[in-house]
Amino acid sequence: MKITIYTDGGSRGNPGEAAIGIVAKDLSGADLYTQGRKIGIATNNEAEYQAVLDALDWIAQPATQELLANKNVKNVEWKLDSKLVVEQLSRRWKIKEPRMQVLATNAWEKISKLPLVMTFHHIPRSENAHADALLNAALDA
Repeated sequence: MKITIYTDGGSRGNPGEAAIGIVAKDLSGADLYTQGRKIGIATNNEAEYQAVLDALDWIAQPATQELLANKNVKNVEWKLDSKLVVEQLSRRWKIKEPRMQVLATNAWEKISKLPLVMTFHHIPRSENAHADALLNAALDA
């Protein structure tokens, strides 16, 4: 069994006021978790990474681990509209920017501690509308 996590991050200005959106869905398409929150001043890429990091923190929570175990979840399919973050976290692209290296290393460390197989996929922005709406609602609040 798997779950799908959609994440999005964005800033108004680059850098500027930034926010993230996260949507986790089970196989039936039901929402398991949603979050939208401001993260302060950040670039678009930093916000994209922060969304992944926040989702990883959600997965690592004991209550989430119990929920995933009860649903026999073994795989997490990530869907992001940031090709840069997908390719970097999949280790297909080098990370030249020091701030991005720190964020990616943090994500890889969190992933290594979780008993799940994780795959990252790039999707068109139109397929990430729910996570995008959550981040924009947070920025508008």
